[in-house]
Amino acid sequence: MKAKHTNGTQLHLFHLTWPIFLEVFLFMFMGIADTLMLSSLSDDAVSGVGAANQYLQIAILILEVVGNGAAIVVSQYLGSKRYKEAAKISALAVTLNLLVGVAISVGFLIFSKSMMTTMNLQGDVLYYATHYLGIVGGAIFLQAIINSLAAIVRVDGWTKQAMLVSLGMNIVHIVGNYVLIFGKFGFPELGVQGAAISSVISRLLALIVFFWLLYQALDVRIKIRYYITLSKEYIRKILKIGVPSAFEQVMYQGCQLMFLYYATFLGAESLAARQYAMNISMFTYLFAIAIGMGTAIIVGRLVGASEKELAYTRVWSSVKWSVGVTVGMVLMVVIFRKHLMSIFTDNPHIIELGASVLLLSIVLETGRSMNIVLVNSLRAAGDAKYPLYIGAFSMVMMSLPLGFFFVFHLNMGLAGIWLAIAADEWIRAIIFFFRWRSRAWENHSLVQPEGTEKPAPI
Repeated sequence: MKAKHTNGTQLHLFHLTWPIFLEVFLFMFMGIADTLMLSSLSDDAVSGVGAANQYLQIAILILEVVGNGAAIVVSQYLGSKRYKEAAKISALAVTLNLLVGVAISVGFLIFSKSMMTTMNLQGDVLYYATHYLGIVGGAIFLQAIINSLAAIVRVDGWTKQAMLVSLGMNIVHIVGNYVLIFGKFGFPELGVQGAAISSVISRLLALIVFFWLLYQALDVRIKIRYYITLSKEYIRKILKIGVPSAFEQVMYQGCQLMFLYYATFLGAESLAARQYAMNISMFTYLFAIAIGMGTAIIVGRLVGASEKELAYTRVWSSVKWSVGVTVGMVLMVVIFRKHLMSIFTDNPHIIELGASVLLLSIVLETGRSMNIVLVNSLRAAGDAKYPLYIGAFSMVMMSLPLGFFFVFHLNMGLAGIWLAIAADEWIRAIIFFFRWRSRAWENHSLVQPEGTEKPAPI
């Protein structure tokens, strides 16, 4: 059954958001499942995988140059009722991400050990990190294609179906972890390598299902020649959104990588506490991510349909919901922070370290919840360069030096890292608040509704 396209006014935020919420939750849960299962092996295994994931997250963000850019362009073309062009851009996005993904996979296969050595890792932590990065990174091209397919399926309104694929991927991953990490049902006991292999298998199966969904979601069927037709106009539009969006996220993860480097000087227990606390913190801003992604779909459709007044008011409503729910989640985490840390480890010092930084979630997550919605909305409207410029100032020039000062001069430990990140989130949230209110984003639309004589300035 083909999708029935609607403009942005007919898309309901709740209907889009709850499947995205569950999908993002399930995606995060894959990392949590690895952490929980590997914690039964050792804290070194968790630290190694956590360090490797910093590089993997950066790689995935690079891959989102095409995935996110194409999703926003497709969303605006759907809003302007140009369905054939939306199908051509979707096919092009898959091809571009495959090429980039293969290049990154080769890089991980060749340089995985040297990359982890630069993180100041030693002993078992280095061993686990290198092997995990080599296997999962070597197959990152699978995630490259999934990024494009999932993004396009979601902007077409098929958020529930994308969520179900994520559910299936998690089930396969958890079962695979159980079998391959611990050597069940006659399989060898592979430990960290088993978790990596399980991740690759689950992504391969998800990729197959997402391809099937792509052909179900689009009204105009993708032809084989669309995959090999490289349109300069479409590539330019994709990269106009994708490059600054992804580069901003790469900067963010690069800063997180530097904060991880700071944490390595605080000792193995601080490194483990950071990983566990981050896993818990992800759930406090999970709803904000879902709201941000759902709002972006609506904003893209509305901007494409030239209904910018509705886009403007929609975003303010989303910000209120995002902040309100996040505050509730933060309070729950603060109250039960020690109990949550004890799920991952029984080391009392690690529990205390993690619980102390989780208390700072009150400061960090409130700013982050506002920032997530506003930055996604600006990108969806086509205003992708502005968040990049602000991010370069706030993240690189402000938060990194501030974190260094807090950790090494004021001896604040992990708390110093959390406070530096919070300062960045709040500064960007406030600046983006005024950017959206200024309505400068209205000048960055990528398309005009079908039938208009001139396209919007690009």
